[in-house]
Amino acid sequence: MSTSQISPRVTLLAGGVGGARLAHGFARALPDGGGPVDDGPHALTVVVNVGDDTERHGLSVSPDLDTVMYTLAEVNDEERGWGLQDESYATLEQLARLGEDTWFTLGDKDLATHVVRTARLREGVPLSAVTEQLAAALGVRARLVPVTDYRVRTLVDTPSGRVAFQEYFVRRHHADAVLGLHFDGVEEARPAPGVLDAVTDADLLVVAPSNPFLSVEPVLAVPGVREAVRASGARRVAVSPIVGGQAIKGPAAQILETLGHEVSALGVARLYAGLVDVMCIDERDDHLAGPVRDLGFEVLVTDTVMGGPDGRERLARELLTAVGQPGA
Repeated sequence: MSTSQISPRVTLLAGGVGGARLAHGFARALPDGGGPVDDGPHALTVVVNVGDDTERHGLSVSPDLDTVMYTLAEVNDEERGWGLQDESYATLEQLARLGEDTWFTLGDKDLATHVVRTARLREGVPLSAVTEQLAAALGVRARLVPVTDYRVRTLVDTPSGRVAFQEYFVRRHHADAVLGLHFDGVEEARPAPGVLDAVTDADLLVVAPSNPFLSVEPVLAVPGVREAVRASGARRVAVSPIVGGQAIKGPAAQILETLGHEVSALGVARLYAGLVDVMCIDERDDHLAGPVRDLGFEVLVTDTVMGGPDGRERLARELLTAVGQPGA
């Protein structure tokens, strides 16, 4: 399969900045921004982690969903990797003046998203439907869906005890050693409508270069999702978020180390053994291609550091071309 033939159906499992950037790359590489092709399925479906979701100032906040949504809509703050362009913070400043704790930064335009989401959720609209409405309002053509409509929250075990994800990640600047992770509510959760079909019916199923523990595992842990990935007839590829022994962004390297894994693309590959067919690793890790193959993977070695929009599209096109056909 190639982009010059019939458009493939791509499903991306994503969270955080790495997932958002690769989603943007696929949206640029696929027809009509990853939207429906010939009134059929979407060319691109992005299934997103909700373990980071939280409530701030009475509002429901979905950081990973919003990062992916803003990036696909091309209204995100490229320098920070999250939030919106040309933000102001008058509301946050006033909240602080009124005595509120404002360690979690919310811009004025970003707050509008959370106000609308919260209102719809209180009306009984499920998160997946709310996300569809918000994404459409911002002009996103790809299908963006939370992995579940149920409440699942990532809790982090640290030397000082178990803390909520945003407490660990934002307030404490992910400085704590991560001793374990717990996904509160995941046992009762069920995949959101369309998630299992997107995994099962994809031509290309991609695990984004997102944090394997904080972004990918909360997606796979929802009952039925990991099993659907294993059973999918799609070409399945994972892109390593570790390049040259370091994480491009965030605490993935530290968590690999504290949980007893090798801090390398090989260490990441071991986490995905039996789940995907192809490991995509950076050219700086070419020396690891042999050991990764020994785990049973096909290996794609390329420049995985996406940078700006052109770099994201380049990587997406390389994935479509290089792993689009069995045996490639």
